[in-house]
Amino acid sequence: MPESLTFAPTSDPRRVRAPDGRVLTVPDGWALLPPGDAGLTRRVKAAGPSWTVAEKVGRKLFSRGVWAPEAHILHARAALEAERATPAYEKKLAAGRERRAREQEAYEVDFANAVLRFLAFSPAWLPHARRMAVLVATHATPVGSGTVARTERIPLERRAEAAVIAWMRHQTTSYDDMRIARVKGARREVRRELADISRAVLDLHRRDVPHGPAACPLCTALTRT
Repeated sequence: MPESLTFAPTSDPRRVRAPDGRVLTVPDGWALLPPGDAGLTRRVKAAGPSWTVAEKVGRKLFSRGVWAPEAHILHARAALEAERATPAYEKKLAAGRERRAREQEAYEVDFANAVLRFLAFSPAWLPHARRMAVLVATHATPVGSGTVARTERIPLERRAEAAVIAWMRHQTTSYDDMRIARVKGARREVRRELADISRAVLDLHRRDVPHGPAACPLCTALTRT
């Protein structure tokens, strides 16, 4: 495997900072391949040595491109464009889209069922649970949404619980209109308090004790949405 090193950017576009703090100049004859085409990037890295430039913003790491011999970039781009122009490649893309669509549909169903299991509403409130499961799954499961439902770091049941609490925070509380002090931990504490309130509202629907829907923030939200 050709050597592929990772660096941080500097104010000079052709100079990068190594993990040990050294500032290096990009070799002559190299060009910067912008991020955005994963297939092309893989081919360029496989063709020979390369320098990946990545910048940390907050907790996230963003690619700023890959430096590599310009000849490698031009050759890989030409080969990939020729391949992508073939009917076989288009057929492969279509098959991939269909497969991902099936996987997404199956995940939406699995996630909605996980939400239903977490809600565990009494029979009297089961229609509310079913509607809420659809609403939460529709909001939380789209690819690229960045919600907790898209992470694989925690089990499905915990994802469903977190998605329900997040949905209720925005739909049944005044969280979106709150003015929260810019103090470390303040927003986390507000979310914790609202989560406790949301869980109490959910518990109300796990019992067969009737209540006035007009006075219930969850019933109101389900009617509104």
